[in-house]
Amino acid sequence: MIDPRAVVDPSAVIAEDAEVGPFTIIDANVEIGSGTVIGPHNVIKGPTKIGKNNRILQFCSIGEDTPDLKYKGEDTRLIIGDGNVIREGVTIHRGTIQDRSETTIGNQNLIMAYVHIGHDSIIHNKTILVNNAALAGHVEVGDWAIISGFSSLHQYCNVGAHSFIGAHAWITQDVPAYVMVAGNPPKSRTINSEGLRRRDFSSEQIRCLQRAYKTIYRKGIELSEAISILRADEENIDILKPLIDSLEKSERGILR
Repeated sequence: MIDPRAVVDPSAVIAEDAEVGPFTIIDANVEIGSGTVIGPHNVIKGPTKIGKNNRILQFCSIGEDTPDLKYKGEDTRLIIGDGNVIREGVTIHRGTIQDRSETTIGNQNLIMAYVHIGHDSIIHNKTILVNNAALAGHVEVGDWAIISGFSSLHQYCNVGAHSFIGAHAWITQDVPAYVMVAGNPPKSRTINSEGLRRRDFSSEQIRCLQRAYKTIYRKGIELSEAISILRADEENIDILKPLIDSLEKSERGILR
């Protein structure tokens, strides 16, 4: 399943049913799991661990050293989970010892053409990163989030679960869970209602989140007071918890 024109380091650990296309280079300290298909003309450097049933198309650079000037060749990692699709020309860098020493990609993500994921970033599960989105180092993206094409995310920004970022947005603060931001400069617009409907959130759950959005963005109160109001809604606390957690976690402040 390894094309004879590929260059594979003898120390690489590749599952018997994994595929490696022609002219791809697999470096030392790379592990590739069962069912993963690596297309042609890719470069995968280690230490990198790629899980099961991933598909990596052509011309990607996976696990390369970060260009961060603090990086001095230390032993850092890239971990990729299962069931991801990584399209053409994607670049994903390993971590730095100044942070987690690890860049992490979860499961079932769609990472489209020419996306860049910087060092020490965390991409959780079932996200969509659209063509040419660029994530600087230390960015975290929650489950089901969508980042549209040509968007750029500043270092240390957090993108909450189920949120949506419109095209060409320059994100310099955190995006709370469930919230849609768009424009340039980007502003919060509303709850990502359409995305939630597609994921089988009920009408009542969406209305609850819309009320929460108004509490945070429309009442003109301090964020700490808004969080207290949300926490007091015990009947809906399960659906509100990801939103509350993303607000409390924010260190850069949230996009308004």
